[in-house]
Amino acid sequence: MDVVRADVLDRLERFYDAVPRDAARAEEYGSLVLFVRDGAGWPFYARPLPDATEPASLADVTAVRTRQRELGLPETFEWVHEIAPDLLAVARSAGLSVLEAPLMVLDPERLPDPATLSDAPVRVLDPADPGFAADVAVRRAVASVGFSHGGTARGEAGPAERDAAVARLDVVALEEEAARIADGRRISVLAGTPADGALASGMAMRVDDVAEIAGVATLPAARHRGLGAAVTATLAHELRAAGTDLIFLSAGSEEIARVYLRVGFRRVGTACIAEPAAVI
Repeated sequence: MDVVRADVLDRLERFYDAVPRDAARAEEYGSLVLFVRDGAGWPFYARPLPDATEPASLADVTAVRTRQRELGLPETFEWVHEIAPDLLAVARSAGLSVLEAPLMVLDPERLPDPATLSDAPVRVLDPADPGFAADVAVRRAVASVGFSHGGTARGEAGPAERDAAVARLDVVALEEEAARIADGRRISVLAGTPADGALASGMAMRVDDVAEIAGVATLPAARHRGLGAAVTATLAHELRAAGTDLIFLSAGSEEIARVYLRVGFRRVGTACIAEPAAVI
């Protein structure tokens, strides 16, 4: 591994470890750390300790899963394969299913103007706007509908499904996102038209000069219009303007990664997400 790539991956590893720590307590199990949120909200994951001297073992994974079940948490693990290459085989030996997602970083000189990517404008959510709280809810509703219909294929789900999803949202999660936007740790955006409202959304999390773009989703009925690319490019421009030096994301598949290539991202590794295999 070259020195530049190794430095990038090390910075990403520190970011992954830092993000949960202001909202969760860390419990260590061998070479793994489990983040347990204090109070309600989206549950966190377990991942390798950044300074672990030994690879995570099957016993470590088993201990974490036991604790996750005790707490009623999803049995989820996340890591960067190039940082912890032994964990892939260990997770699979534990009966976990592992998603290997392209891990990508932005080449700023290849970042396009969002206006050239889609026919719908993208706007950044502003806490000073009167409709800010409603915008946060719509952002999460679009993501909920988009991710429940995975992939990039067009479908039937659209504004009606988005509006119905708003009523099912976790109030605590909405308040948390609003607070993080207000204090600058998060940027959220919506793309859409006056006639149809929000059709795509995305967000970014920042820790110092590193940021992750996540939650980029498009309503199935509005796909193949460049909305996801425009949302991603808008977030990247906002982050760069705020002085963010390293911007990265994980693509859900090779097909989705091709969307991010258009926005100036390149692959640097593999982000692994492990969870129990679905029972058929």
